[in-house]
Amino acid sequence: MQVVHAAKPVVPRDRLLRLPDVEATTGCKKSTIYKLMKEGKFPPCVRITARMAAWPESAVLAWVQARIAGAEVQA
Repeated sequence: MQVVHAAKPVVPRDRLLRLPDVEATTGCKKSTIYKLMKEGKFPPCVRITARMAAWPESAVLAWVQARIAGAEVQA
């Protein structure tokens, strides 16, 4: 008899970045980040509590890499 174990799906590890870390990672200030979010050009934040927001690190890094790739194409 063969025993089949149900494997848990692998969930990539991600962490949440608070605004100062997002600013440091992107080089953008708070007003620019929120403006880009409103325009749909920056990853949306995740509401942790009513007064606390953060961004998935993977989404912020993907946004940065897309900007770098776009700059390389134009150069």
